[in-house]
Order: sequence, then C-alpha cells, then structure tokens
Amino acid sequence: MFTGLVQARGRVERLVASPAGVSLRVGAAAWGHRPSLGESIAVNGVCLTVAEDVGSDGTMRFDVVSETLSKTTLGRLREGAEVNLEHACRADSLLGGHIVQGHVDGVGRVAEVRGDAGDWRMEIELDAGLMPFIVPKGSVCVEGVSLTIASVADKSFGVALIPTTLEKTTLATLRAGDGVNIETDVVAKTVVNYLRHFVR
Repeated sequence: MFTGLVQARGRVERLVASPAGVSLRVGAAAWGHRPSLGESIAVNGVCLTVAEDVGSDGTMRFDVVSETLSKTTLGRLREGAEVNLEHACRADSLLGGHIVQGHVDGVGRVAEVRGDAGDWRMEIELDAGLMPFIVPKGSVCVEGVSLTIASVADKSFGVALIPTTLEKTTLATLRAGDGVNIETDVVAKTVVNYLRHFVR
C-alpha cells in the first residue's frame, strides 16, 4: 500500500524487451531509500516489484509484464523520462495522502492545463466506466500523486496543483493530450460496487 505522496523523481535509464514484457531500469541516485529485492515501489502510481539487488548508484530494475503495459502509461515511457517514485508504507506510517494500492484503474487524458503560477489547474478526461468513482472533494491518484478532486463534469474531473506538488513531482511537465495513470479511491470503488451488486 502507498499514500500517493511522491518521495523522489527517478529517471528511466533503460527499457529492454523481454519475453514477459519489458525490463525497466530506473535510476534514483538522490533518493535516500535503497529498496531490497522483492520490495514494492510505485512508479508513476504503478506498483512494481524490485527484480534484482539495487546497485550502489540507486538503480532499480523491474519486470513490467504485458498486462501492466496495456493498462498503464508505462509502455509509453522512453529512456530519459522522469518518473514519480514512492516506497510502500508501513502500517504505522502517517497517511498524509490517501490509501493508494498501486493498482491503476485506467489511463486518463489531460484535456487542459491552466498553468498560472498562483492557480495551476488541470482537467483530465476519463473513461465513462470510471467516472462513478470520481467524487467531488474526494481523492484520486494521478501518476502516483494523491490529489483532491476540485471539480467533476460528465466525462472529466479537475484538480488544482499546489507549488510543492509541481516542484516535487512530474505533473508540471504534463500537457494537453498526455496520458496519465489513474487510480480511483478504493473507498469509492467499494461503496459503488456494493450498491451495484448487493442493494436491491
């Protein structure tokens, strides 16, 4: 489990096709965390498993299978791209963001960015099947970042980004047309699922 509070930005060092999908290497020399083999790391909001011992330079390797490549933006990464990183939280961690599983529900599309320094806003279009889980003033995870939903329309939602988020994550680089990993709130999904299947 994660909280959606990005701890570092890493850089894609290498992408190599493998029988299972892709072998992904991410460098994070400035990140103080050195994950162990088998540890879970959220990369742009996608829970991945460290596939080999981490090098002294902080380089991590992950096996990204075809299912993950088809359901997330990781298949569109290129060498040199920056990614948001977060290690899994402990049961006694401060939950500064919200409960994030690292299980991406789908890929949204940035429809608009209004990049005023004092009021940075982003509108994200989403598949109609995911819109029931988007709650005004609720939580959503975008590219691994826990955000509060500022507005909801028929096929999209808006978020307002504070300067700290713009500085610490990759969200400031997003432009209209870009795809983004979306994980909707697990509480909203649980409630909607229960109402759909068990309430008559």
